[in-house]
Amino acid sequence: MSRGPFEPKLVYFEPKALDYPLGKQLFSKFQQMGVEIRYTTSHNQIRDLPGDTDFQKYRIAKSTLVVGIRKTLRFDSSKPSAEYAIPFATGCMGHCHYCYLQTTMGTKPYIRIYVNVDEILERADQYMKERAPEITRFEASCTSDIVGIDHLTHTLKRAIEFFGKKELGRLRFVTKFHHVDHLLDAKHNGNTRFRFSINADYVIKQFEPGTSSLSNRINAAKKVAEAGYPLGFIVAPIYLHDGWQKGYYDMFERLESELPQVVKDRITFEFIQHRFTQPAKRMIQKNYPKTKLELDEDARRIKWGKYGIGKFIYQKEAEEEIKTLLFGYMRKFFPNAALEYFT
Repeated sequence: MSRGPFEPKLVYFEPKALDYPLGKQLFSKFQQMGVEIRYTTSHNQIRDLPGDTDFQKYRIAKSTLVVGIRKTLRFDSSKPSAEYAIPFATGCMGHCHYCYLQTTMGTKPYIRIYVNVDEILERADQYMKERAPEITRFEASCTSDIVGIDHLTHTLKRAIEFFGKKELGRLRFVTKFHHVDHLLDAKHNGNTRFRFSINADYVIKQFEPGTSSLSNRINAAKKVAEAGYPLGFIVAPIYLHDGWQKGYYDMFERLESELPQVVKDRITFEFIQHRFTQPAKRMIQKNYPKTKLELDEDARRIKWGKYGIGKFIYQKEAEEEIKTLLFGYMRKFFPNAALEYFT
């Protein structure tokens, strides 16, 4: 069954959001949709989300939008994907059990939309000028699945056309949603790489509720390719489960059989193995108490991040098997594709 585009159940507006054209448009749109609208002095002040239990409140928060201003215009680094993360939104309506937003969003996983788009794009322009004559890449999906809400805002479409005019700027984003039709006529000039997150069927069905099916993602990828966008796929998280070798083989085989030949030579892949932190594990078990996600610290090894946070990743032997098999599948089915990184 095809999942329709996201519709919020509840929307909060921060005070200055209505000073911006996008804020006014969204207010009018949500009024027409009959969505409940509330006001808050700041997203940090939201205390009265409906629900009797944490479990209920978490799910209601996931269908709640906060329309506000992005105050911090210093962009975070987004290595290895890009030089900078460009912040158009925060939060996601998907319910992926393993998602790292579990911890960054904490107990308030509502979706925030920023309406000061001109200021964000102007800041991106400054970053490009600072790094000239090098090309600067911007990742638009570090803190949200931007495609999943763009049918409401069209911010991403605007950004695609903004970067389409820039010689030294490139836009990138990744999605698990298939609602791409409004982006197909954007004047991208090849400066935006449109990527889809894909996985073995088992992983999507068990751990990615609230997102589009693999079949719908592949169909959307075909549309995107036919619209001339550079196309990529992120295989993430690579997760060891019973029959994982066949699961990932079938995924590559299916992808190869359904994509047009003209695209296959130009696509990129990114591989990210499953990892988790101790705080993430606590949040996952709280938010998804019945999850089948394997979170056994003793079966993993620790990889220390730049902020001194330990991530539990697979043991070396398992990691080497993942690399060997998935690289092999990629070369078999997509011999001319580029692997951007494995982490």
